[in-house]
Amino acid sequence: MRAARFHEYGDVETLVVEQVPEPHPGVGEVRIRVAAASVNPVDWKLRSGAAREVLPLDLPAIPGRDAAGVVDEIGEGVQGVAIGDRVFGLGGVTGATAEFTVLSAWAPAPSTWSDEESAGAGLATVTAMGGLKVLGPLRGRTLLIEGAAGGVGSAAVEIAVAQGATVIGTASERNHEFLAALGAVPTTYGAGLAGRVAVLAPGGVDIALDTAASGSLADIVTIVGDATRVSTIADHANAPRLGVRLVNAENDSAFLAAAAELGRQGNYTPRIERVFALDQIADAHAHAQRGRTRGKIVISIQSN
Repeated sequence: MRAARFHEYGDVETLVVEQVPEPHPGVGEVRIRVAAASVNPVDWKLRSGAAREVLPLDLPAIPGRDAAGVVDEIGEGVQGVAIGDRVFGLGGVTGATAEFTVLSAWAPAPSTWSDEESAGAGLATVTAMGGLKVLGPLRGRTLLIEGAAGGVGSAAVEIAVAQGATVIGTASERNHEFLAALGAVPTTYGAGLAGRVAVLAPGGVDIALDTAASGSLADIVTIVGDATRVSTIADHANAPRLGVRLVNAENDSAFLAAAAELGRQGNYTPRIERVFALDQIADAHAHAQRGRTRGKIVISIQSN
């Protein structure tokens, strides 16, 4: 099969598209013929070697953790899915940007989502839902989301709005119209955030989710007034010091199924900034590494 791989840590030039052996599912796993895979910040951090102390890799490695496609092999002990089913989900920290990949968590892809949208839902969904779940019930509460225009942030906005929260989202001014379309009240990030939020939410902010690790976590705690009502999926350095709930993404099929149901209801659509071809994998990683992505970056996989 064709896959993107890197044989050593380094810049985007280390990425090549080549023939590699096909993977096969183990116990509790399925294999899909990949229609599309997404690019996440962790992918370029793994490729560059920036995350090697936390997540060392056996090289060469295929980048990508989440993908969408059609099930073509089913591992031992798997029930509730059949050959030919269209699904989206997650596998290991690598392996998705290929013609075939193995998933350990998945859900049926809604007919309302394209292949590219389905591919962009996996990691963003479980990360957003994990970060929101620890904050408790959302209905009737005011939620501040730091970094609301990115892949995780935009997912969190729609999911929270669907669950009845009033959402204030931070982003650069160019993304304010985008956030408003998702159902959030937009504001800019950075110095003076507390004052801007006070104007938008005179009754105060009940809970907050940080997706950006922009250095604002202490300010967010001050805005909310209680560190236990703040969660972060990004600021690993400051969360323990401040007493903020640190949430790591888990391969959770229940989260994926819940997101898919919101998709079927028309309440959540993964937002895709740009789609690259497999042969453009280096360009896709370079684009992701520049940051400020609105929604998700996706790789379209052309299977033979």
